[in-house]
Amino acid sequence: MNQAIISAATEGGTNPLVPNPWEMLVVFAGFAVLMYIVVKYVVPMFEKTFAERAEAIEGGIAKAEKAQAEASAALEEYKQQLTEARTEANRIREEARAEGAQILAELKEKAAAESARITAQAHAQIESERQAAVVSLRAEVGTLATTLAGRIVGEALSDDARSARVVDRFLADLENQNAGVAK
Repeated sequence: MNQAIISAATEGGTNPLVPNPWEMLVVFAGFAVLMYIVVKYVVPMFEKTFAERAEAIEGGIAKAEKAQAEASAALEEYKQQLTEARTEANRIREEARAEGAQILAELKEKAAAESARITAQAHAQIESERQAAVVSLRAEVGTLATTLAGRIVGEALSDDARSARVVDRFLADLENQNAGVAK
């Protein structure tokens, strides 16, 4: 095959490896026109699209940075509010404890006062019932003593003054005996 190419070149014919100058001129002219169209119209559109995308990306990055800064500020504000809320809750809790302790102390004081009042009232009632029982017993013992004394003496002690003296003497003797036994 090499010999065929060499023999064709030596014969004076056209060499297939060497292009025709007019063809080269047309190809270069077409390439130049095509290059002009690409440079004049296509490249600016690519540049415009590239610039828009770059701007959109930079704008997105700026928006993201701004949003990040706002989120950080909101987070700090949230943390501060949370700290303040916890402090306020602790203060309210302590106030409630103090108020509860104060109410409890007041209720204990009222209960103690009411208990003392009820106890005093019970003692007074017991004392009045004891006095009533003593009076009732004295009257009954007096009646029994005069009846008994009347039976022993054999005469009726119908005189009130005399019967009162007998009863008083009898009760005084009884009290003296009880006092001697208690010591």
